Amino acid sequence: MPNYGKTKKHLLNIIEKLGYVQIDTISVVERAHNHILWTRFSSYNKNMLHQLLENDRKIYEYWFHAAAFLSMRDYRYSLYTKEHFRSRYREWIKKNRKIIKNVMDRIKAEGALKSKDFEHTGVKLTGWWNWKPAKAALECLFMSGVLMVSKREGFQKAYDLTERILPPDIGTTVPNEEEMFEHLLMSRINSFGFSSESEAKYLRKIHKSVSEKIINRLVEEKKILPVKIGSLKEIYYSTEAKLKQLNKKVKAESVHILSPFDNLIIQRKSLRNIFNFEYVLECYLPAAKRKNGYFNMPVLIGDKFAGMLDAKADRNEKKFIVRSLKLDKLTIRDKEKVYNKINGLAEFTQCKWDSNKAFPSFIS
Repeated sequence: MPNYGKTKKHLLNIIEKLGYVQIDTISVVERAHNHILWTRFSSYNKNMLHQLLENDRKIYEYWFHAAAFLSMRDYRYSLYTKEHFRSRYREWIKKNRKIIKNVMDRIKAEGALKSKDFEHTGVKLTGWWNWKPAKAALECLFMSGVLMVSKREGFQKAYDLTERILPPDIGTTVPNEEEMFEHLLMSRINSFGFSSESEAKYLRKIHKSVSEKIINRLVEEKKILPVKIGSLKEIYYSTEAKLKQLNKKVKAESVHILSPFDNLIIQRKSLRNIFNFEYVLECYLPAAKRKNGYFNMPVLIGDKFAGMLDAKADRNEKKFIVRSLKLDKLTIRDKEKVYNKINGLAEFTQCKWDSNKAFPSFIS
Protein backbone atom coordinates (compact mmCIF):
# COMPACT_ATOMS: atom_id res chain seq x y z
CA MET A 1 0.00 0.00 0.00
CA PRO A 2 2.70 2.64 0.83
CA ASN A 3 4.48 4.49 -1.96
CA TYR A 4 7.94 5.96 -1.52
CA GLY A 5 7.80 8.53 -4.32
CA LYS A 6 8.00 12.24 -3.64
CA THR A 7 6.58 14.00 -6.68
CA LYS A 8 3.20 14.96 -8.15
CA LYS A 9 3.77 12.28 -10.78
CA HIS A 10 3.84 9.61 -8.08
CA LEU A 11 0.68 11.07 -6.58
CA LEU A 12 -1.07 11.03 -9.95
CA ASN A 13 -0.04 7.39 -10.44
CA ILE A 14 -1.70 6.52 -7.13
CA ILE A 15 -4.93 8.30 -8.07
CA GLU A 16 -4.97 6.54 -11.45
CA LYS A 17 -4.42 3.18 -9.78
CA LEU A 18 -7.15 3.77 -7.20
CA GLY A 19 -9.56 4.95 -9.90
CA TYR A 20 -11.06 7.60 -7.63
CA VAL A 21 -10.44 9.27 -4.27
CA GLN A 22 -13.56 10.08 -2.29
CA ILE A 23 -14.28 13.59 -0.99
CA ASP A 24 -16.32 13.96 2.18
CA THR A 25 -17.26 16.88 4.39
CA ILE A 26 -16.36 15.08 7.64
CA SER A 27 -13.01 16.28 8.99
CA VAL A 28 -12.90 14.89 12.53
CA VAL A 29 -9.32 13.74 11.90
CA GLU A 30 -8.61 14.86 8.32
CA ARG A 31 -10.51 15.31 5.07
CA ALA A 32 -11.13 11.88 3.53
CA HIS A 33 -9.16 12.48 0.32
CA ASN A 34 -6.10 13.72 2.20
CA HIS A 35 -6.18 10.79 4.62
CA ILE A 36 -6.61 8.24 1.82
CA LEU A 37 -3.69 9.65 -0.17
CA TRP A 38 -1.39 10.03 2.87
CA THR A 39 -1.99 6.37 3.72
CA ARG A 40 -0.44 5.39 0.39
CA PHE A 41 2.02 8.23 -0.10
CA SER A 42 4.12 9.17 2.92
CA SER A 43 5.46 12.32 1.21
CA TYR A 44 2.00 13.59 0.35
CA ASN A 45 1.14 17.21 0.98
CA LYS A 46 -2.09 18.98 0.13
CA ASN A 47 -0.50 21.43 -2.29
CA MET A 48 0.34 18.53 -4.61
CA LEU A 49 -3.34 17.72 -5.04
CA HIS A 50 -4.27 21.37 -5.58
CA GLN A 51 -1.60 21.67 -8.27
CA LEU A 52 -2.81 18.56 -10.09
CA LEU A 53 -6.34 19.98 -10.06
CA GLU A 54 -5.82 23.71 -10.59
CA ASN A 55 -2.57 24.07 -12.52
CA ASP A 56 -1.80 20.81 -14.29
CA ARG A 57 -5.40 19.74 -14.99
CA LYS A 58 -4.37 16.11 -14.51
CA ILE A 59 -7.29 15.36 -12.21
CA TYR A 60 -10.85 16.64 -11.98
CA GLU A 61 -13.70 16.55 -9.54
CA TYR A 62 -16.95 14.74 -10.20
CA TRP A 63 -19.28 12.04 -8.94
CA PHE A 64 -18.16 8.40 -8.80
CA HIS A 65 -20.37 6.58 -6.29
CA ALA A 66 -19.84 9.75 -4.24
CA ALA A 67 -18.02 13.05 -4.76
CA ALA A 68 -14.46 12.27 -5.79
CA PHE A 69 -11.23 13.31 -7.41
CA LEU A 70 -10.59 11.33 -10.61
CA SER A 71 -7.88 11.12 -13.23
CA MET A 72 -8.44 13.39 -16.24
CA ARG A 73 -7.31 10.41 -18.30
CA ASP A 74 -10.69 8.79 -17.60
CA TYR A 75 -12.77 11.93 -18.09
CA ARG A 76 -14.92 10.58 -20.92
CA TYR A 77 -16.45 7.97 -18.60
CA SER A 78 -17.97 10.76 -16.51
CA LEU A 79 -19.98 11.73 -19.60
CA TYR A 80 -22.07 8.57 -19.16
CA THR A 81 -23.29 9.84 -15.75
CA LYS A 82 -23.69 13.39 -17.02
CA GLU A 83 -25.91 12.28 -19.88
CA HIS A 84 -28.14 10.31 -17.51
CA PHE A 85 -28.29 13.29 -15.15
CA ARG A 86 -29.46 15.64 -17.91
CA SER A 87 -32.16 13.19 -18.88
CA ARG A 88 -33.36 12.72 -15.30
CA TYR A 89 -33.52 16.46 -14.50
CA ARG A 90 -34.69 17.71 -17.89
CA GLU A 91 -37.92 19.16 -16.48
CA TRP A 92 -36.17 20.84 -13.55
CA ILE A 93 -33.72 22.45 -15.96
CA LYS A 94 -36.60 23.78 -18.08
CA LYS A 95 -38.45 25.21 -15.08
CA ASN A 96 -35.34 26.96 -13.78
CA ARG A 97 -33.80 28.13 -17.04
CA LYS A 98 -33.80 31.81 -15.97
CA ILE A 99 -31.72 31.09 -12.87
CA ILE A 100 -29.42 28.84 -14.89
CA LYS A 101 -28.96 31.51 -17.55
CA ASN A 102 -28.11 34.12 -14.93
CA VAL A 103 -25.45 31.85 -13.40
CA MET A 104 -24.00 31.03 -16.81
CA ASP A 105 -23.91 34.69 -17.90
CA ARG A 106 -21.99 35.70 -14.80
CA ILE A 107 -19.43 32.90 -15.08
CA LYS A 108 -18.90 33.63 -18.78
CA ALA A 109 -18.26 37.29 -17.95
CA GLU A 110 -16.45 37.02 -14.61
CA GLY A 111 -14.69 33.65 -14.66
CA ALA A 112 -14.83 30.99 -11.95
CA LEU A 113 -17.36 31.72 -9.18
CA LYS A 114 -18.40 30.10 -5.92
CA SER A 115 -21.88 29.70 -4.49
CA LYS A 116 -21.25 32.51 -2.02
CA ASP A 117 -20.59 34.90 -4.94
CA PHE A 118 -24.32 34.82 -5.68
CA GLU A 119 -26.80 36.61 -3.47
CA HIS A 120 -29.67 34.63 -2.00
CA THR A 121 -32.81 35.97 -3.67
CA GLY A 122 -35.13 34.46 -1.09
CA VAL A 123 -36.72 32.19 -3.70
CA LYS A 124 -37.31 28.70 -2.33
CA LEU A 125 -36.82 25.61 -4.44
CA THR A 126 -38.39 22.23 -3.89
CA GLY A 127 -36.85 18.97 -4.96
CA TRP A 128 -33.29 20.22 -4.70
CA TRP A 129 -32.34 20.04 -1.04
CA ASN A 130 -33.80 23.53 -0.44
CA TRP A 131 -30.56 25.13 -1.61
CA LYS A 132 -30.59 28.75 -2.65
CA PRO A 133 -31.38 29.00 -6.40
CA ALA A 134 -27.85 29.85 -7.55
CA LYS A 135 -26.36 26.96 -5.56
CA ALA A 136 -28.85 24.54 -7.10
CA ALA A 137 -28.14 25.92 -10.58
CA LEU A 138 -24.37 25.60 -10.06
CA GLU A 139 -24.69 21.98 -8.94
CA CYS A 140 -27.05 21.18 -11.81
CA LEU A 141 -24.65 22.66 -14.35
CA PHE A 142 -21.76 20.84 -12.69
CA MET A 143 -23.51 17.47 -12.64
CA SER A 144 -24.67 17.86 -16.24
CA GLY A 145 -21.13 18.67 -17.41
CA VAL A 146 -21.54 22.31 -18.46
CA LEU A 147 -19.36 23.47 -15.55
CA MET A 148 -16.35 21.92 -13.82
CA VAL A 149 -14.67 22.65 -10.52
CA SER A 150 -11.80 24.97 -11.30
CA LYS A 151 -10.36 24.97 -7.79
CA ARG A 152 -11.29 24.82 -4.13
CA GLU A 153 -10.76 27.64 -1.69
CA GLY A 154 -10.90 26.11 1.75
CA PHE A 155 -13.63 23.61 1.04
CA GLN A 156 -15.59 25.94 -1.27
CA LYS A 157 -15.85 24.89 -4.91
CA ALA A 158 -15.19 27.45 -7.63
CA TYR A 159 -17.02 26.60 -10.87
CA ASP A 160 -15.95 27.54 -14.39
CA LEU A 161 -16.93 26.62 -17.94
CA THR A 162 -15.87 23.12 -18.90
CA GLU A 163 -14.39 24.46 -22.14
CA ARG A 164 -11.98 26.61 -20.12
CA ILE A 165 -10.80 23.73 -17.96
CA LEU A 166 -10.81 20.57 -20.07
CA PRO A 167 -7.44 19.92 -21.76
CA PRO A 168 -7.73 19.81 -25.59
CA ASP A 169 -6.43 16.22 -25.91
CA ILE A 170 -9.08 14.64 -23.66
CA GLY A 171 -11.64 12.35 -25.30
CA THR A 172 -15.25 13.52 -25.12
CA THR A 173 -17.19 10.72 -26.80
CA VAL A 174 -19.92 9.41 -24.51
CA PRO A 175 -19.38 5.72 -23.67
CA ASN A 176 -22.27 3.33 -24.04
CA GLU A 177 -23.36 1.02 -21.24
CA GLU A 178 -21.05 -1.79 -22.36
CA GLU A 179 -18.00 0.50 -22.45
CA MET A 180 -18.93 1.91 -19.06
CA PHE A 181 -19.15 -1.47 -17.38
CA GLU A 182 -15.88 -2.65 -18.94
CA HIS A 183 -14.20 0.48 -17.59
CA LEU A 184 -15.64 -0.06 -14.11
CA LEU A 185 -14.62 -3.72 -14.03
CA MET A 186 -11.08 -3.18 -15.31
CA SER A 187 -10.59 -0.18 -13.02
CA ARG A 188 -11.51 -2.20 -9.94
CA ILE A 189 -9.28 -5.08 -11.03
CA ASN A 190 -6.43 -2.62 -11.55
CA SER A 191 -7.01 -1.16 -8.10
CA PHE A 192 -7.80 -4.25 -6.01
CA GLY A 193 -6.30 -7.06 -8.05
CA PHE A 194 -9.67 -8.72 -8.57
CA SER A 195 -13.37 -7.89 -8.74
CA SER A 196 -16.74 -9.55 -8.86
CA GLU A 197 -19.47 -8.41 -11.23
CA SER A 198 -21.47 -6.84 -8.38
CA GLU A 199 -18.45 -5.02 -6.93
CA ALA A 200 -17.67 -3.45 -10.29
CA LYS A 201 -21.29 -2.22 -10.50
CA TYR A 202 -21.35 -0.86 -6.93
CA LEU A 203 -24.15 1.73 -6.72
CA ARG A 204 -24.41 1.81 -10.53
CA LYS A 205 -27.38 0.91 -12.67
CA ILE A 206 -25.90 -1.45 -15.24
CA HIS A 207 -28.17 -4.09 -16.76
CA LYS A 208 -27.14 -7.64 -15.88
CA SER A 209 -27.39 -8.70 -19.53
CA VAL A 210 -24.79 -6.03 -20.37
CA SER A 211 -22.35 -6.91 -17.58
CA GLU A 212 -22.59 -10.64 -18.34
CA LYS A 213 -21.97 -10.00 -22.03
CA ILE A 214 -18.84 -7.96 -21.32
CA ILE A 215 -17.48 -10.47 -18.80
CA ASN A 216 -18.01 -13.37 -21.23
CA ARG A 217 -16.24 -11.47 -24.00
CA LEU A 218 -13.28 -10.49 -21.82
CA VAL A 219 -12.90 -14.07 -20.58
CA GLU A 220 -13.08 -15.39 -24.14
CA GLU A 221 -10.43 -12.86 -25.22
CA LYS A 222 -8.33 -13.94 -22.20
CA LYS A 223 -8.16 -10.36 -20.95
CA ILE A 224 -9.55 -11.50 -17.60
CA LEU A 225 -9.60 -14.82 -15.76
CA PRO A 226 -12.33 -16.20 -13.46
CA VAL A 227 -11.09 -16.68 -9.91
CA LYS A 228 -12.61 -18.67 -7.04
CA ILE A 229 -12.03 -17.15 -3.61
CA GLY A 230 -12.41 -19.55 -0.70
CA SER A 231 -15.97 -20.67 -0.16
CA LEU A 232 -17.52 -17.57 -1.70
CA LYS A 233 -20.22 -18.40 -4.23
CA GLU A 234 -19.66 -15.27 -6.29
CA ILE A 235 -17.09 -15.55 -9.07
CA TYR A 236 -14.28 -13.01 -9.13
CA TYR A 237 -12.16 -11.90 -12.07
CA SER A 238 -8.55 -10.85 -12.42
CA THR A 239 -5.73 -10.74 -14.94
CA GLU A 240 -2.54 -12.81 -15.22
CA ALA A 241 -0.42 -9.81 -14.27
CA LYS A 242 -2.54 -9.00 -11.22
CA LEU A 243 -2.57 -12.62 -10.04
CA LYS A 244 1.23 -12.61 -10.07
CA GLN A 245 1.21 -9.47 -7.93
CA LEU A 246 -1.33 -10.96 -5.54
CA ASN A 247 0.94 -13.95 -4.95
CA LYS A 248 3.56 -11.65 -3.46
CA LYS A 249 3.42 -11.53 0.33
CA VAL A 250 2.32 -8.35 2.01
CA LYS A 251 4.95 -7.00 4.38
CA ALA A 252 3.79 -8.13 7.78
CA GLU A 253 5.28 -5.06 9.47
CA SER A 254 3.23 -2.51 7.53
CA VAL A 255 0.64 -0.67 9.64
CA HIS A 256 -2.11 1.58 8.33
CA ILE A 257 -4.89 3.53 10.01
CA LEU A 258 -7.59 3.80 7.38
CA SER A 259 -10.02 6.59 6.68
CA PRO A 260 -13.63 5.38 6.97
CA PHE A 261 -13.92 6.36 3.28
CA ASP A 262 -10.82 4.49 2.14
CA ASN A 263 -11.17 2.61 -1.15
CA LEU A 264 -10.19 -0.64 0.55
CA ILE A 265 -13.13 -0.64 2.94
CA ILE A 266 -15.85 1.45 1.31
CA GLN A 267 -17.71 -1.62 -0.02
CA ARG A 268 -18.68 -3.20 3.29
CA LYS A 269 -19.98 -6.46 1.78
CA SER A 270 -16.71 -6.98 -0.07
CA LEU A 271 -14.79 -6.19 3.12
CA ARG A 272 -16.78 -8.82 4.98
CA ASN A 273 -16.39 -11.42 2.23
CA ILE A 274 -12.67 -11.01 1.63
CA PHE A 275 -11.34 -10.05 5.06
CA ASN A 276 -14.09 -11.39 7.31
CA PHE A 277 -14.18 -7.92 8.85
CA GLU A 278 -17.33 -6.08 9.87
CA TYR A 279 -17.08 -2.31 9.83
CA VAL A 280 -19.62 0.42 10.57
CA LEU A 281 -18.73 4.11 10.77
CA GLU A 282 -20.35 4.86 14.10
CA CYS A 283 -20.70 8.65 13.83
CA TYR A 284 -23.95 7.90 11.99
CA LEU A 285 -25.25 5.84 14.93
CA PRO A 286 -26.93 7.10 18.12
CA ALA A 287 -24.36 7.42 20.92
CA ALA A 288 -25.93 4.54 22.87
CA LYS A 289 -25.30 2.12 20.00
CA ARG A 290 -21.63 2.94 19.44
CA LYS A 291 -19.13 0.23 20.33
CA ASN A 292 -15.90 1.61 18.92
CA GLY A 293 -16.38 5.37 19.13
CA TYR A 294 -17.72 8.31 17.15
CA PHE A 295 -15.01 8.36 14.45
CA ASN A 296 -13.75 4.78 14.52
CA MET A 297 -10.98 3.97 12.03
CA PRO A 298 -9.78 0.44 11.21
CA VAL A 299 -6.18 -0.49 12.04
CA LEU A 300 -4.61 -2.69 9.37
CA ILE A 301 -1.42 -4.66 10.08
CA GLY A 302 -0.08 -6.41 7.01
CA ASP A 303 -3.19 -7.97 5.48
CA LYS A 304 -5.08 -8.36 8.77
CA PHE A 305 -7.48 -5.96 10.44
CA ALA A 306 -6.21 -5.82 14.00
CA GLY A 307 -8.15 -3.14 15.79
CA MET A 308 -10.02 0.15 15.86
CA LEU A 309 -8.96 3.69 16.67
CA ASP A 310 -11.36 6.48 17.62
CA ALA A 311 -9.61 9.84 17.45
CA LYS A 312 -10.05 13.54 16.89
CA ALA A 313 -7.71 16.28 15.73
CA ASP A 314 -8.26 19.40 17.83
CA ARG A 315 -6.72 21.93 15.47
CA ASN A 316 -7.35 24.89 17.74
CA GLU A 317 -5.31 23.32 20.54
CA LYS A 318 -2.98 21.44 18.15
CA LYS A 319 -3.77 18.25 20.04
CA PHE A 320 -4.49 14.80 18.62
CA ILE A 321 -6.98 13.18 20.95
CA VAL A 322 -7.20 9.37 21.10
CA ARG A 323 -10.56 8.61 22.62
CA SER A 324 -10.35 4.85 22.22
CA LEU A 325 -7.85 2.31 20.92
CA LYS A 326 -8.94 -1.31 20.72
CA LEU A 327 -6.35 -3.79 19.46
CA ASP A 328 -6.25 -7.54 19.08
CA LYS A 329 -3.64 -9.40 21.08
CA LEU A 330 -0.43 -8.06 19.60
CA THR A 331 3.28 -8.31 20.27
CA ILE A 332 4.99 -5.37 21.94
CA ARG A 333 6.70 -4.67 18.61
CA ASP A 334 3.37 -4.49 16.74
CA LYS A 335 1.93 -2.20 19.41
CA GLU A 336 4.91 0.10 18.98
CA LYS A 337 4.27 0.17 15.23
CA VAL A 338 0.64 1.12 15.81
CA TYR A 339 1.73 3.91 18.16
CA ASN A 340 4.24 5.17 15.62
CA LYS A 341 1.52 5.25 12.98
CA ILE A 342 -0.82 7.18 15.29
CA ASN A 343 1.99 9.67 15.87
CA GLY A 344 2.47 9.92 12.10
CA LEU A 345 -1.24 10.59 11.55
CA ALA A 346 -1.21 13.20 14.32
CA GLU A 347 1.72 14.98 12.67
CA PHE A 348 -0.05 14.87 9.31
CA THR A 349 -3.01 16.69 10.88
CA GLN A 350 -0.49 19.19 12.33
CA CYS A 351 -1.34 18.10 15.84
CA LYS A 352 0.59 16.35 18.59
CA TRP A 353 -0.37 13.19 20.44
CA ASP A 354 0.91 12.54 23.95
CA SER A 355 0.95 8.73 23.89
CA ASN A 356 2.43 8.39 27.40
CA LYS A 357 -0.41 10.42 28.85
CA ALA A 358 -3.04 8.59 26.81
CA PHE A 359 -2.05 4.97 27.38
CA PRO A 360 0.82 4.66 29.84
CA SER A 361 0.16 0.95 30.44
CA PHE A 362 0.92 0.12 26.80
CA ILE A 363 4.33 1.76 26.75
CA SER A 364 7.27 -0.40 27.65
